[in-house]
Amino acid sequence: MSEAEVSKEEVSKEEVSELVEQPTTKQRIKKRLASIAIFVMLGILLIYEEPTIEIAWVTAILLLTIYMFAFEIVEVDVAAICIMVLLGLSSMFAPIMGLEQGLVEPKHLFDGFSSNAVISIIAVMIIGAGLDKTGIMGRVAAYILKVGGTEEKRIIPIISSTVAIISSFMQNVGAAALFIPVVSRISARSGLPMSRLLMPMGFCAILGGTVTMVGSSPLILLNDLILTSNSALPADQQMETMGLFSVTPIGLVLVASGVIYFMLAGGMVLPATKSESSPSGSDAMQYFHKLYGIEPDLFEIVVSDQSELVGRLLGEIESTYSVRAIGVKRSGQASMVGPGSLAYDTKIEAGMVLGIVATTIHIETFVHKYDLKLRSELRTFVESLAATKAGIAELVIPPGSDLIGNNAREIWLRKTYGVSMIGLHRDGETMRSGDNIRAMPFHVGDTLVVHTTWENLSRLQKDRNFVVVTTEFPKEELRPTKVGWAGLFFSVALFLVLFTDVRLSIALLTGAIGMVLSGVLKMDEAYQAVSWKTVFLLASLIPLGLAVEQTGTAKWIAGQTLLLVGDMPIWIIQTAVALLSTFFTLVMSNVGATVLLVPLAVNIAIGVGADPAVFALTVAIATSNSFLIPTHQVNALIMGPAGYRVPDFIRAGSVMTVIFLVVMIAMLNIVF
Repeated sequence: MSEAEVSKEEVSKEEVSELVEQPTTKQRIKKRLASIAIFVMLGILLIYEEPTIEIAWVTAILLLTIYMFAFEIVEVDVAAICIMVLLGLSSMFAPIMGLEQGLVEPKHLFDGFSSNAVISIIAVMIIGAGLDKTGIMGRVAAYILKVGGTEEKRIIPIISSTVAIISSFMQNVGAAALFIPVVSRISARSGLPMSRLLMPMGFCAILGGTVTMVGSSPLILLNDLILTSNSALPADQQMETMGLFSVTPIGLVLVASGVIYFMLAGGMVLPATKSESSPSGSDAMQYFHKLYGIEPDLFEIVVSDQSELVGRLLGEIESTYSVRAIGVKRSGQASMVGPGSLAYDTKIEAGMVLGIVATTIHIETFVHKYDLKLRSELRTFVESLAATKAGIAELVIPPGSDLIGNNAREIWLRKTYGVSMIGLHRDGETMRSGDNIRAMPFHVGDTLVVHTTWENLSRLQKDRNFVVVTTEFPKEELRPTKVGWAGLFFSVALFLVLFTDVRLSIALLTGAIGMVLSGVLKMDEAYQAVSWKTVFLLASLIPLGLAVEQTGTAKWIAGQTLLLVGDMPIWIIQTAVALLSTFFTLVMSNVGATVLLVPLAVNIAIGVGADPAVFALTVAIATSNSFLIPTHQVNALIMGPAGYRVPDFIRAGSVMTVIFLVVMIAMLNIVF
């Protein structure tokens, strides 16, 4: 076959491939356009139904919003901004739409950007960043890792339960924001993606709001709404107000069900997305393997009482077995990594835990030879040797270095400079631990492949004896000296939230601005701490909730739904009330949904002979059932850091929504 014929054949195949692929793409576009048309038509058809044209247009926009979220036509924050703009344009096109005025007054269109909820979220992000900057969150993460190890099924219940309990006494978005830095550090040090940890934490933060009567805004409002309803009820139908712990049995079971759900089904419903916060040390390891042929890994061994190593010097056995100790923990003492922790003459003791850099083959030989216990994962050094704390780097010996002509043992390289040499590259050849590199005098231009802490590497950048080649490493500037100020302003904010009537946003901003004024955070760091995607998502959706409420759309949907179940058993009617509350809290504020539905639920309960207080409580708890789409403040908060998409919430949240409804209805009927 000639070259021309081959070329024609290849072109022909490409053309065929394009012809095959194009209909598929066109079909997807047509399917998506058809879906949009169906959603919009459903809304427009309501113009010819009851009761008003305003409700018809709002319903159409509501359906369009749900569609854009569910099918991710654009990014969720962009979708929310589009809906806000659409509501704003309704004022200009009101005559064409058959309206007397726009669906939302233009002067209220941007109220979301100054709303209590949005400002509160900005403030708690800054407070959380301040606490993290002082190292407090790192210590919390270290403790959780110490207790839970690096196993997902152990870490999830610890984090989720802790956040749920905190959330029962403070705003759930605040509790979630505080723990995002903790989860980020746990993710970095355990190797678990943030997406596997943040959703259980976020969902349990929402569930924690149902544990006490001060855990969520709807429950805080409930007693006032009950008293308002009592003023219109006869004496024999008056409702009693709820105590602080009246809902605690229900809330605790809801939290437990959430934790159990993720423990059992987390592997199936949780995504493993890669986010900006997710660590990745694999690229660096591939670099060192490709350039130097070095494949080191971290191991943790425990020296048994019967081991022949007991009493020997560390330096005597390292070269023989090509292992390099980088951390040590003696019985009853804290773990030590870095300068001064280890040296050639370190005497090995029974019960000592060693952090080792070696290849799998060498460590297995070493462990077998000396009857050592090799741990399956890092436990003692999980914090100090985490990828965010330490790693492998390159150092070059420059002209004029005091190290030239001396070897690593003579200058006590590990003890003095805090670096453990695992490779020496000279004249195009790489020598490793087994080549007795610590006895070789250093030459100008030698490249040392070392393991060290990033904090120590930052110090070595200023040392004239080395040129630090590795520049891409975590340079975290913690401010432990500011921990007192951070704790003070966090406590002030918490006190104002729990024990005063100061508006939530003002209370939290007090703590946030205190972090800046006291030097815990710089102003640029405060701006960087804010997830602006979250801010625009929530602020842009608030006008939609306003339109749903003010045009009577919410009341009309509620009335139509309850007409369908009016003659059914009480528990079905109660379930319908819970479903309505769940729906409304997805598209409007939970406070707005509660204010709207509690009076309606009370009247329905009286009409069917049920307990009106239980129906009112059903509404107040069900407005926390917000897991399907990221419109709840907590869900919006965790979406960016974990790299979640709307389908991720739909997949995990749909099951959680059903569990919530079943558990809530069952517990309400058991407790009350």
